[in-house]
Amino acid sequence: MGIIEIIVLAILQGLTEFLPISSSAHLILPSQVLGWDDQGLAFDVAVHAGSLLAVVLYFRQEVGRMTVSWLGSFQGKQDKESKLAWLIILATIPAGLIGYVFNDFIESSLRSAAVIATTTIVFGLLLWWVDTKASQTKNEYTVSIKNVMVIGVAQVLALIPGTSRSGITITAGLMVGMTRKAAARFSFLLSIPLITAAGGYQVYKLSQQLLPVDWQAIAIGTALSFVSAYACIHYFLILVEKVGMLPFVIYRLILGAILILFFV
Repeated sequence: MGIIEIIVLAILQGLTEFLPISSSAHLILPSQVLGWDDQGLAFDVAVHAGSLLAVVLYFRQEVGRMTVSWLGSFQGKQDKESKLAWLIILATIPAGLIGYVFNDFIESSLRSAAVIATTTIVFGLLLWWVDTKASQTKNEYTVSIKNVMVIGVAQVLALIPGTSRSGITITAGLMVGMTRKAAARFSFLLSIPLITAAGGYQVYKLSQQLLPVDWQAIAIGTALSFVSAYACIHYFLILVEKVGMLPFVIYRLILGAILILFFV
């Protein structure tokens, strides 16, 4: 890849990993419009590692408290932090299992412009509807196991390209009564085990390939995805309380329409 491709794709990955606007919808546009080649598995691993590092560092205090409390729960010590850690693990299981079983089918059969355009629009409208109707009274510490299972099952839908993992988990969080900020925070924390698992699987696949690695592209991609993801998390949490989800819904509708107009 050229330097422009590296910069654009890394920043896109960092931003769209956590905004409710679908990373797959954005990553298909440069290749289709500009004729860029697939970025390759090594680069994909690198930019996801940058995004993972960003969310772990941003929530480092929460992650530290949850880790200590979760370990303490094995000795019978229970508090709200250990409960939240167990809820995140529980919500990760459905998407982890389904993703492992159906990953090859999804990559070969659902990664089309038509699918991505449709899911971008449909789940954007669902986000708007839920955002206007939800009670928004709960935070990440007061949700029930039943609420969390709804979010976990909804995350399975994110395996369909164009849905947006953050978009569908925030939608489900709002649906079960979480505030916008709490739904976003829970979605970001929920991304940690899933990105870790997906990244580990990609590293395993990469280890089976005897291909040269462009270490300069890896370094730049990791750094830029980290910076853009960190900034995205920070400003999204500020913005979402002030303006809600409507700007992201409008953006999704426009993006879906562009995909339909040019690629379907």
